Amino acid sequence: MSLLEMKNVTVSYDGYCVLKDASLKLESGDWLMVVGPNGAGKSTLISAAGGNAPYTGEILIGDKERTAMKAREIARRVGTLTQNHSVGYSFSVRELVGLGRYPYRKGIIGGKDEDDARMVEQAIQDVGLGEFADRSLLTLSGGELQRAFIAQLFAQDPNVLMLDEPTNNLDLIFQKEVFDLLKKWVAQKDRAILSVVHDLGLARSYGNKALLLDRGTLVAYGDMDSVFSDDMINGVYKLDMRQWMSKLYSHWVN
Repeated sequence: MSLLEMKNVTVSYDGYCVLKDASLKLESGDWLMVVGPNGAGKSTLISAAGGNAPYTGEILIGDKERTAMKAREIARRVGTLTQNHSVGYSFSVRELVGLGRYPYRKGIIGGKDEDDARMVEQAIQDVGLGEFADRSLLTLSGGELQRAFIAQLFAQDPNVLMLDEPTNNLDLIFQKEVFDLLKKWVAQKDRAILSVVHDLGLARSYGNKALLLDRGTLVAYGDMDSVFSDDMINGVYKLDMRQWMSKLYSHWVN
């Protein structure tokens, strides 16, 4: 049984189709990279899978259609990180990460237990924010804040992470740190990641599967070598990508 499956998912707004007949399947250990140019439908696919966009077709979480599941049940299975975070409150890192435990608490404001505390502290340590645990979110850098939100997902402990540009606007060192964290996370049993990634180099380096979109249409889906073939990538991006990337990084090659 797959951890997440989308079958012929279509999203339309006011009669305009922005994603057409998208299908994919996530098994344990998969890191599926969703790539494509601007306006391809990448964020829409994440929104639909996360239940934040109206869709037709089927989205199965385990063996259940997500529309037949309660919010808490979904949150125990799937965690979502959006592209942008607007932080206007002075929560501490620990308080933010603690919000990831809400699916496991009884009632709307159920109390914390020892398991919650352990998961929160472990998540904070996993992302390297132990010394910042009591710091206000308002004092963090962009990279530190992103790691705090990833720690919240780790504390939530879902089977699937859905990430929309998880390293958007982060410098190179933070990009590497975040992707290394996620690589370690997905290597554990019964875990998978679906992520929208703008940087094709990062996508190729960390993913084991890819999905290529163009103007709302699924162009290719499967293993990295087949999706990242010259014909597929060049056709969608209207660019000799191999030549461009080789030229771009030639200055770093002896």
